[in-house]
Amino acid sequence: MLTYRRVRSSLAVLAAAGLLAACGTTTERGNDTGGLRVVTTVAPITSIVAAVGGDRITIDGLVPEGTNSHTFDPPPSAAKVLSRADLVFINGLKLEEPTKSLAHANMGQGAKLVELGTEVLPESEYLYDFSFPKEEGKPNPHLWTDPTYAIRYAAVVRDALTAADRGNAGYYEENYVTFEAQAKALDAALRADQATIPGGNRELLTYHDAYAYFAKTYGWKVIGAIQPRNFEDPTPKEVAHLIDQIEAEKVPVIFGSEVFPSKVLAEIGRATGARYEDTLRDDDLPGKPGEPEHSWAGLMRYDYVTMIKGLGGTPTKLAALDTAPAVPDRADYPQ
Repeated sequence: MLTYRRVRSSLAVLAAAGLLAACGTTTERGNDTGGLRVVTTVAPITSIVAAVGGDRITIDGLVPEGTNSHTFDPPPSAAKVLSRADLVFINGLKLEEPTKSLAHANMGQGAKLVELGTEVLPESEYLYDFSFPKEEGKPNPHLWTDPTYAIRYAAVVRDALTAADRGNAGYYEENYVTFEAQAKALDAALRADQATIPGGNRELLTYHDAYAYFAKTYGWKVIGAIQPRNFEDPTPKEVAHLIDQIEAEKVPVIFGSEVFPSKVLAEIGRATGARYEDTLRDDDLPGKPGEPEHSWAGLMRYDYVTMIKGLGGTPTKLAALDTAPAVPDRADYPQ
């Protein structure tokens, strides 16, 4: 039986208390068990890395759950965590530029930074939209909401861990195969359940545009996102345009965020008669660390079920899935 322990408390708590330099059990790269020390950013990426790395790595996730990853600026104390890392995994695609800069300034000799999204997505396939306009040069970075891309992320993680720790190559491959099977099961359940939506009405108006790649893969249509590129409230003109579009396309439900409630979306719902469903999660994992649903698969299953039920479908296949990680969660997710 595998056993796990946490080597750190929450980064956010430690930073606030000024104790980050004292955390952990060693003062150099690598941990006391000889395993790799890994740093990640948003919780879905932390979960994917944990699924592949299992008990051969120690992980610190820098971005607290429920935080806007686009505007997150790591505290200076995060430099200590990054200086001890053997590997740093970020999404890339210009999502975490402050963290990337801090990592480059503090990582030790021989440490490697891996940009998952940048590695798996050719520039020719970058998606730009109302929240991520092409003229600003930042593509939509939300690949992990699409299981086909999450599998590619896991493959890059496997290869990076193997290159840094060849003695455990077989272990990382085994965990990757398990993750791949779970993601493919999620993919199959999603495809089956979305077919139950009446009239094939797979249209999304969301708080945040986190589903562009998902929509392209699974045949959904993202008609808008209420959060514009500057992360402020939309203008009255933008709201009026969304109201017209919702009424023209007879959109039955609009999806908000449980973490970032939107008075504007609620008002649009009242103005159009569309139901406001405010419980989607962009990168805030359900449950608590260690609980079965607190995983990338649990997050995606939760959102897909919410969207399909909201649009009148019946997500029975998704509901029956086991989303618990094959390897128990040992990552540190700041709260």
